[in-house]
Amino acid sequence: MSNKYKFNGRNLIYFVTITVVYWIDVFTREEYKNIIIESLKHCISEKGLVIHGWVIMTNHLHLIVSAENAIHISNILRDFKKYTANQVLKAIQDNIHESRKSWMLALFKKAGKENTNNVLYQFWIQDSHPIYVDDSKDIYLEKLNYIHQNPVKAGYVRQDHFYKYSSAGDYVGKKGMLPIKFL
Repeated sequence: MSNKYKFNGRNLIYFVTITVVYWIDVFTREEYKNIIIESLKHCISEKGLVIHGWVIMTNHLHLIVSAENAIHISNILRDFKKYTANQVLKAIQDNIHESRKSWMLALFKKAGKENTNNVLYQFWIQDSHPIYVDDSKDIYLEKLNYIHQNPVKAGYVRQDHFYKYSSAGDYVGKKGMLPIKFL
């Protein structure tokens, strides 16, 4: 069995991509992105998650993360994904202004039926595709630049630090939405 895309250590730094099933553009609405932000804050303060870089796009998020106190990152991210899936699905169901509600829920239900691990819906793709970011500053900076450039490449902003849902601003001296730990 390959260890290429697995969490292999407790105090290591990983680049992680967490993707919505079928690449559904859920996070075009601020209220859904804020669920992600609040949950990440909880994981930081209560579970020992350390975020070194992050970005939320319309259908996925990228994180550069580690964990304190020898807590296994895979457990934190498993809980994060379970909680956020439930909260975002509930927010979609309860949102009377959500014009995309029917087709999104139908796709989440379809994905849930295709996966025997689910009761009804599946929101996130199961694999987070973790990539170990070794002690090399070059690899870390490459991944950090990649995630910060996502909103620029998507045409949301001209400069990465103008995108609100990212750590790019932190790296130019602006306090962002999440506490991060610089390397």
